[in-house]
Amino acid sequence: MDKQHHIDLKPGDAGRYVLLPGDPGRTELIASYFDDAKEIAYKREYRTFTGTLLGEKVTVTSTGIGCPSAAIAIEELIAIGADTFIRVGTSGGIQPDTINGEVAVINAAIRDEGTTLHYMPVEFPAVADLDVTLALRKAAQDLELPHRVGVSQTKDSFYGQHAPKRMPVANRLLDRWKAWTDGGAICSEMEAAVLLVIGNIHRVRVGGVMLMGKFEKLPETPEELEVFSQQFDINKPIRVAVEALKTLIEADRAKSAS
Repeated sequence: MDKQHHIDLKPGDAGRYVLLPGDPGRTELIASYFDDAKEIAYKREYRTFTGTLLGEKVTVTSTGIGCPSAAIAIEELIAIGADTFIRVGTSGGIQPDTINGEVAVINAAIRDEGTTLHYMPVEFPAVADLDVTLALRKAAQDLELPHRVGVSQTKDSFYGQHAPKRMPVANRLLDRWKAWTDGGAICSEMEAAVLLVIGNIHRVRVGGVMLMGKFEKLPETPEELEVFSQQFDINKPIRVAVEALKTLIEADRAKSAS
């Protein structure tokens, strides 16, 4: 098989277990948690490192921002043999009692975006794999990190969340945000829904772990940025994802041996 057109990978370049950040700049940090990690490809927004965990081949591939590019990444990774995915990223906290730096384990996503409509009718839910979700929750518990499990809102517009009042459809955006809050959604991000829907279609395992922030406004001054970086430590969800992968690897080995 030739290399996949967008991610520039062929069978054997990636492990069956894949972490999916959005930012290509985070792939090297995530790969530092692997053993013997090496950069395999970097094309467009898709940067890939492959290494090992517990002797099993594992991969990190960036997806870029939003559902269209994330859909391409997971489609092409599935095509070359990957079957277990964890979205690792950042998100805005929705609930009023969100703690800055709290970890969100995603068990489902609100399909408030357009890409999944090209896959399934809107009535089809975006639901995470149970084994992946439980492994992520166990990892957060074992690492003693503040966390919650719940539903994410996946959206298409970053500034629709952070500056809704400047939008011509401000009333609609604010009313829907209130609905997500009252309904118990825990965070807002831009990729989970499409990954979960595609995972269900292809019968592969997909889950997600996000770092949550609750800010009245985005940090701008050096002082605000320093406080933000201290509270918003991306290593938290990375550590949860890596430990969850170890749990899944061990469970898969036990299943194969039985």
